[in-house]
Amino acid sequence: MPFDLDALLSAHRGEAYELHGEYLNPQLAKVLTTLGFDRTYVRGEGAYLVDDRGGRTLDFLSGFGVFALGRSHPVVKDALHQALDADLPNLAQLDCALLPGLLGQALVDRAHPGIRRVVFANSGAETVEAAIKFARCATGRSRVLYCDHAFHGLTNGALSLNGGKEFKEGFGPLLPGCDPVPFGDADALERQLSKGDVAALVVEPIQGKGVYLAPESYWRKAQALCRRFGTLLVMDEVQTGMGRTGRFFCHQHWGLEPDMIALSKALSGGYVPVGALLCTEPVFDAVYSSMERAVVHSSTFSRNQLAMVAGLATLQVMDDEDIVARAGASGDRLMAALAPLVDEYELLHEVRGIGLMIGLVFGPPASRGGRARFAMMELARKGLFSQLIVVPLFHRHRILTQVAADNVNIVKLLPPLIIGDEEIDAFVAALDDVLADATKSAGLLLEVGTTMARNSLRRGRPRGATADTPRA
Repeated sequence: MPFDLDALLSAHRGEAYELHGEYLNPQLAKVLTTLGFDRTYVRGEGAYLVDDRGGRTLDFLSGFGVFALGRSHPVVKDALHQALDADLPNLAQLDCALLPGLLGQALVDRAHPGIRRVVFANSGAETVEAAIKFARCATGRSRVLYCDHAFHGLTNGALSLNGGKEFKEGFGPLLPGCDPVPFGDADALERQLSKGDVAALVVEPIQGKGVYLAPESYWRKAQALCRRFGTLLVMDEVQTGMGRTGRFFCHQHWGLEPDMIALSKALSGGYVPVGALLCTEPVFDAVYSSMERAVVHSSTFSRNQLAMVAGLATLQVMDDEDIVARAGASGDRLMAALAPLVDEYELLHEVRGIGLMIGLVFGPPASRGGRARFAMMELARKGLFSQLIVVPLFHRHRILTQVAADNVNIVKLLPPLIIGDEEIDAFVAALDDVLADATKSAGLLLEVGTTMARNSLRRGRPRGATADTPRA
C-alpha cells in the first residue's frame, strides 16, 4: 500500500496539540494554547504562514532564523526533488562523496583566508560541541570561556557554555572547566586569559538571548588578547551567519579572523538539518593528526547528501538574489522606521541590532501612573510586559514574534531576509497600534490576561469544541 501524505493529514486534521500533549511535550502545548498561539498551519509561503482557515501570519521569527530565504523557496525545493530523483548513493560512510566537498569549498570561499577546513554536523549545538573538542585538542588546555547571557545550544557541552541558569537547572554537573566572562568587557577577558590555561573563547557576535551587542572596540581587543595568550577564538554564527546582519558572517563587520566558525540554521534552506564548523588548518590538523585518527570525530548523518544539496542550493539563491545586501538594506530601513517610535512611546526604550536581527527593549515610562502599572506587572512576573507586545501582535495583526529571553522585556525580530517594504510597513504599523494601547491605560494587560484565561479554560476541552460541548 503506498504512503499517502494527504490522506494521513486529512485523517488527523486538528489532532496536533492532542498528540503533542500525549506523546511529545505537553508543557509546550499548554504554553502555546494559553497564549492562543495554537493555530493549525498548513502551508508556508515566503515570509508568511498560512493556517487551515486561510489566515496569513507574517513570520518575524522565521524558525529562530532558519528560514532566511523564507519558506518553500522554489529553487531549494527543486534542488531537493532533483536529489531524490537522482537516487544518490547517500551515506556510504567509507567514501568521499562529491557534494560535501563542494559545500565545504563554497563555505571556505566565503570565510577569511585562514579558514581552510569544514567539519559537518547536524545542528548548531553539534558544531559547538565539536569546537570544544577541537579547541582542547589543538591547545592541550581544558578551560573554555563563554559570555554571560550566552546561548550556544542545549546538548551537554553546549549547555555548559550557556549563560542562562534556567536552562541548566536539574542537568548538572555539567562539563568542567567552562567559565563565564562579562560580554564586551576586554579587561575581564584579559584577567582570565592571562592565566594561560584557556583553550577557547566561544562567543556570539550578537547574543541571541536578548540581542545584546558588545562595543565595536571590544572585538579587536578580544581577538588580540586571544592571539597574545594562545587562546582560540570561536565565533558562534549559528543565528547571526548566512547574511542575517548584512554580511555573510557577522564578525566580518569588525574585520575579525576567528580560528573556528560555527554555522547552521539558515544553511539548511529550511528543509534538511545541517551544521558546519569552519576551522583553520592548524586546528584541524591537531585533531585529525594521522591516518589512525581519521575518524576521531564524526557524526553518522553529518554529510547527508540531501543536507549538502540544501546547503548548496541555499548559497546559490543567496548569490543569485543578492540576499546578503538585501538583508542589510532591509535592516537599515526597518531600524529607521522603528526609530520614531522610541521618541513617541516612553515604554520603548531602545531599538538595537544589526541588519535583520533586532531587539526592541521595553521599560518603565517616566509618568508616575505608568511606572506603577509597569512595576505591578513586573511583580506578577518579571518580563511580563514583553508578552503584552507579542500576544496582541499575533492576535490583532497576525504577526509572529518572540520574547528575546526569559525574564527580560525585550522582543526579538528575526524576519526572513527576503522581506520587503510591505512587510516592514505592516510590522511598524502593528507595533505602533499595540504601543498606543499600552501607553493609554491598563487595557492591554486586561486584553492579554483575558486571552490567556480564556485559552487556559479551552485547554481542557477537545480541540474544536465550544464552551457548550460536553466533556467526555
